[in-house]
Parts: sequence; C-alpha cells; structure tokens
Amino acid sequence: MFFHILPFFQRRPLFNKDYSLHLKFFLATITSILIIFLDSQYDTFHRIRSQFHCMISKIYFITNYSYERFEDIKIILKNSHEIVRENQALKKALFINISNQLLLKYYKRENDVLKQLLGSPLRYNEKKILTKVISTDLSPYRSQILIDKGSQDGVYIGQPVINHQGIVGQVISTTSTSSRVLLICDVSHALPIQVLRNNIRMIITGSGYGKDFKIEYSPYIKDIKVGDIFVTSGVGGRFPEGYPVAVVSSIQIDTKHNRTIIYAKPTALLQNLYYLLLLNYTDNPPLSPDEVHDLAKKRFMHIISNTN
Repeated sequence: MFFHILPFFQRRPLFNKDYSLHLKFFLATITSILIIFLDSQYDTFHRIRSQFHCMISKIYFITNYSYERFEDIKIILKNSHEIVRENQALKKALFINISNQLLLKYYKRENDVLKQLLGSPLRYNEKKILTKVISTDLSPYRSQILIDKGSQDGVYIGQPVINHQGIVGQVISTTSTSSRVLLICDVSHALPIQVLRNNIRMIITGSGYGKDFKIEYSPYIKDIKVGDIFVTSGVGGRFPEGYPVAVVSSIQIDTKHNRTIIYAKPTALLQNLYYLLLLNYTDNPPLSPDEVHDLAKKRFMHIISNTN
C-alpha cells in the first residue's frame, strides 16, 4: 500500500511551479507594504533614499556632462569642417581675383602699347599693318623675329617694320601667313640715317643684339654731340624718312688710327617687342628736308612723352 501511495506524491509535489510563483509574489507584496508603512511612520529609509538620490544625481550629472561635451565636440568638428571649407573657398576666390587683376593689368598694358603704336605720327595716307611677334631668334650673331602676317596680308620683302619707339627692322622673307624680320641691331643690317639737328648723313650698322650701335667716321666731321638723334634719311627708298633710330650715347676719339667712334643706343627697346607696324609708303612722294625734320622731331617727342 505504501508503494501505491508513493507514486501519487511523486506525481503531485507539495510546491509546484505555479504555487511557488504565487507565493513569491505574495511575499514581495507584503514586504513592500511593510516597507512603505515603516518608511511613512518612522522615516526609516530616508537616509538610504537620500544617499540613493545623491548617487543617482551624480550618475545623471556625469552622464549629462559627457553628453554635453560630446555635443560640444560635434559642434567644434562641424565648425572646423565649415571653417576649412570656407577657407578653401576664400583661397580659391582670392586666387581668381588675383588672376583677374593680373589679367586686367596685362590687358591694360597691352591696350596702352596699342594706343601708343597706333597713335605714333605717320605720314598722310601712309598704309600700315598691325602685326604681332610670335617667336624670336636672338643672339650676338643673329637678331631676327617671326611675325604673324604674311604675303596674303600684303607683306613684302624689304618692308620696314616699326613700333611706337622707332625703327625695328625690315622683312627678309615671307610665307602666306608669317614673315621673318631682320632687326636693325643685326650685324648684317645697314641703315641710311641722318642727324636730326644738322642733317649730317651716314650709314649705321648693327653691332649685335643687346649692344649699342657703333659708327666710325672721318674726324673732319665734328658736329656730332652726345644726345643727338639719328633718324632715317630715306636714302635708298627702303625706309621712310624721319623715323627715330638711335640716340648718341658716347663719342670716342681714336687718335692712333685717326678716327672718331660714335656709340648710339636704339630708341626702340628691341628686347621687348610684341605689337609692331608694317609700313607701306612706296606710293608716297618724298619729303623735303624741312618736312623730314619736323616729322622726325614730332615722332621723337612722341617717344619721349610715352617714356615719361
């Protein structure tokens, strides 16, 4: 009989799972009520609650402080990125403005040169072609430039070339779209000139790029002074009369060889050539000496005014 009862107790334990949960809930409720009652009547847990609140406040403060610092860091990083972008944008804008200013200065300088060139005194009905230097071939033994006008533009061999400062050279070869110009400083170039002050005539030859003209003449010709202006004489029919060529810079007397050496500086800055004029004056009648003198003086004064 005992063995018959035993299985019954094994199948039905005294505290099954549902009963244990109900009991725990009941005990927790009674305990909570008891704690609330004691706390309300005797203020038993006031100190504990105060310490707990203090601890919670510190945790909240630390958490809030960390959050605020994190937000500050985010703002700083965001602002730094914006500052970097803004700085890059300002640098780009500054670079563009500087480039534009340089370009405007270049255009202004170019415009001034064109005004001076096109405003240089010419003979009435003297035809001219505006051209631009596209390459240079300069050395002590060779002084030539290449310009962007050729035979299709009416350029011909022997055509004189000037700028706003005076004679530059003459055309020595042409293609349909370009031409080669021999500069007056080239050692193979010779040019008939005259002294503007007294009409003394002579031939001036080049001494090489970057050097003053060197003229040797008879000691019997003594009326040449430092500062005298050499202009084209028109002899030979290649260059028009009265264009400035050079200014006497120094005079040396060579008593040993019985000669006088004149050094003259070109009026045209041959190292800074860009815009030039090609002249065509073959149809114009020759000028009288007085007309040559007046026109040459006017042209030289034009150079002086532009230099100042």
